[in-house]
Amino acid sequence: MSELVEAKARNNIKQIEQKLILLHENDNVLICISPLKAGETTTIGGEKSVMQTAIAVGHKVAHHALAVGDKVIKYGAAIGSVTCAIDEGEHVHLHNMRSDYIASHSRSSYAKTE
Repeated sequence: MSELVEAKARNNIKQIEQKLILLHENDNVLICISPLKAGETTTIGGEKSVMQTAIAVGHKVAHHALAVGDKVIKYGAAIGSVTCAIDEGEHVHLHNMRSDYIASHSRSSYAKTE
C-alpha cells in the first residue's frame, strides 16, 4: 500500500471516529457531526463519555457541565441560557436551554396556542 493510500485510510478512520466537533475555542457545546446512539461511547475533552440519549446530527452536546443561568456558547457567541443543570456530554436543546433572542417554538408550544 502506498503512503498516500495509507494516509487516506488513516484519515478516514479518524473521520469515522470523530462524531463531535468544537466550532470555536470559546464554545461550551460540541456539535454532533455523525449520529450518536444512546449508550454509545465517545470522547469529550480527551475523556470517554457514554451518551445518555441518542443525539442527531447538528445537535449540541455539553462540552463540560453547565449550571442554571450559564450562557450556551456556540460559534463563540451566546445563543441561549441554561434552564436546568446539564452534565458534560448531555444533549443541549429546548428541554434544558432557552434562546435569549427569539421564543422557542415546539409542537407542544404550538398546541397550547390553539
